[in-house]
Amino acid sequence: MKPRFRTAATTTLLFVPIVAGGFLLQEPPAHASARLFDQVMSLVASRYVDTLAANDIYAKAAAGLVQQLRDPYSQLFSPQASADFTRGTGGRYGGTGMLLGEDGTGTYVAQVFPHTPAADAGVQEGDRIAAIDGKSVVGVSSVDIANRLRGDVGTKVEVTYNRPGVSGPIKLSFVRREVHIPAVQYYTMLDGTVGYIPIQTFNENVVEEVTEAVRKLSAQGAKGYVIDLRGNGGGIVDQALQLSSLFLKDSQEIVSVRSRGQPDEVSRAGVQHMAVGVPLVVMTDGGTASASEIVAGALQDHDRALVVGTTSFGKGLVQSVYGLEGGYALKLTTGKWYTPSGRSIHRDRVLNAQGQLVEVRPDSAETDSERLARPKFRSDDGRIVYGGGGITPDVVVRDDTLSTLEQGFFHAMAPSVGPIARVLESYSRTLKDSLTAPTLTLKPAWRAHLLDQLARDSVVIAPRYRAVGDSILAEQLAVRTVSKAFGDGAAKELTLSQDRQLTTAVDLLRKAASQKQLFAAAARDK
Repeated sequence: MKPRFRTAATTTLLFVPIVAGGFLLQEPPAHASARLFDQVMSLVASRYVDTLAANDIYAKAAAGLVQQLRDPYSQLFSPQASADFTRGTGGRYGGTGMLLGEDGTGTYVAQVFPHTPAADAGVQEGDRIAAIDGKSVVGVSSVDIANRLRGDVGTKVEVTYNRPGVSGPIKLSFVRREVHIPAVQYYTMLDGTVGYIPIQTFNENVVEEVTEAVRKLSAQGAKGYVIDLRGNGGGIVDQALQLSSLFLKDSQEIVSVRSRGQPDEVSRAGVQHMAVGVPLVVMTDGGTASASEIVAGALQDHDRALVVGTTSFGKGLVQSVYGLEGGYALKLTTGKWYTPSGRSIHRDRVLNAQGQLVEVRPDSAETDSERLARPKFRSDDGRIVYGGGGITPDVVVRDDTLSTLEQGFFHAMAPSVGPIARVLESYSRTLKDSLTAPTLTLKPAWRAHLLDQLARDSVVIAPRYRAVGDSILAEQLAVRTVSKAFGDGAAKELTLSQDRQLTTAVDLLRKAASQKQLFAAAARDK
């Protein structure tokens, strides 16, 4: 009987793996896999048509391993990329203080940060970069140009620009300084009672800057706040935890992280709090991701903020960065994070052939029925919140859609983004001292001169788009001019009526003196 039992058992073990995909039969022993790797490495080193240094072979093998994880968030950084990544997540770096843009004809200056070498030297938005340290950068990507402009504090870099209306190149020499990239570019009062704080990134300065904004807006009489996280792709997680703590109560959970082979890591609010008892709105959209979603999820779960806008990106994974030999660094997905109510908001994505993140199961449009089908959780006060694909707002407000004619205009003008930006920037600087008050209404002569300047810069608007194009460009000129003359806050308040999501948030806050009243007002308006 015993031999027959052993035969039957053996047959069963061999059969099950075949049905299940052959896992046990196909997985080679670990030592065999190690020999396979050594054999491939040896053959590449000795027989590949081009000679490769041993260090390059190992680096390529490591990069291939990470790539085969099929995880779009895990990445092996070269020494240069590692340094760039470190600068990008910090709020300060050694550089000139320019934000670059790229169009079909090259790289141009999209923004000049105040109090930087670029600002001090008179660099203007729309200037085109032609050379760096005497070497042409024609055909070089904006990313590579940005890397060349950065460097150690105190070192010099010479940049050659081409500027519309100036016949010859402009050569400027900069001494790189520590550049402060603001997380909060501006803040302002809307409707006389609502403090508006847009946060563009979670760098090392964000908590300090938001704290200053809340204090100053409170001194101006703010009775409610809008924290705008639209388009904020995240950043330093620790800063997101500290920012959440500002608006929560002592010891309330902010987020928990679950990793392989490790106990759950729970982060809780500390003792520094602001705007206690004051109603709060957090705004999200499809560009709100990662660290921004931690903040929105924690404040929503604890009923500390009403979330308004559209569903966020849905990145619920945690990456750890490990320093490696030779200046390399490995960014590796090591866990998933969960909101205080226990929901994962992660939405699976993969990298397509163009290197863009695309959803495995696209649902960014998210109809009501799709939202209701997602996992349901409860906030502290019992409100329904949703998991399984981003932070779903308590009040969904979609952006106004462009008309067919407007869409056609923007599509037709896409190749001329750089020249248009240059003309708008230059002309708004000229007009800023002519405005006596914020306004979107420009003099007819100004509008005509704008179109003439665009035409001289070879920007051609097709006849069918002229009416809508004239209106759009004139408004863009007015907004830029008001911003330069009276500040970004004045420009935002002037265009408030065009921002349906923000208008909804302000209207709701106007009806509420407490967070509870804010939720009640939102429920009535549904």
